[in-house]
Amino acid sequence: MARKWISRLVKIFRYSIYTLGFFFLFLILLAFTRIPFDIHYWLGTANSAFYLKPDYIIMLGGSGMPSESNLMRLYYTADLAHQYPEASVIVAHPIDTAIISLMDAELVAHGVDSSRIIIEKCGTNTREQALEIAGLVKGIKEKPIVIVTSMENMYRTMRVFRKLGFKNAGGRAAFENSMFVDLSYNHKRIGGREYMPDVSESMNLRYNFWNYLKLEITCLREFTAILYYKLNGWI
Repeated sequence: MARKWISRLVKIFRYSIYTLGFFFLFLILLAFTRIPFDIHYWLGTANSAFYLKPDYIIMLGGSGMPSESNLMRLYYTADLAHQYPEASVIVAHPIDTAIISLMDAELVAHGVDSSRIIIEKCGTNTREQALEIAGLVKGIKEKPIVIVTSMENMYRTMRVFRKLGFKNAGGRAAFENSMFVDLSYNHKRIGGREYMPDVSESMNLRYNFWNYLKLEITCLREFTAILYYKLNGWI
């Protein structure tokens, strides 16, 4: 009986290794296409357009300061604040006095009056941040709002806020602008070895492939979060 169970466990382990191997091979092959970019772009733009002048600009934070994530979001928050000078700015970030102070100072440095800034520091995930904001600002669910968050988080964020009754919610994803520069080089001129592959003209192999691999991980994590939120009934 023991040998039978051991044999079954070995088979399960073997098939699991095969499955994981095929899955990782699929991800590697997928990184040679633009599909990861398109999925990431969809997560950042799906169902997030807004057409009303916002009364509140809400930035959802959750990283250190300075950090790429928070600085990108603060940049777009400040840009929206200049576009809509009458809107209040809500900064939601898990309580950390030093980080919150730096985020507030960053907005002020970008020309946002400190009197416009409201701090929400109790929420530790998107759902809790939305709940805290609803309790912090009376009647905000009826007001037009624009939410700033990372590209991959936008789809889930919009569904969370709308599920909680925010009727006029739109979003602005903190996306990176592409650099349209020819990054090719002369392999031999700069001392490249003859026996080494010349990838000087291949932007896909030098940059896109690796960027798309990172996007795949980002999107996989986000789809896992979407599933978790869905099973909890939060979206």
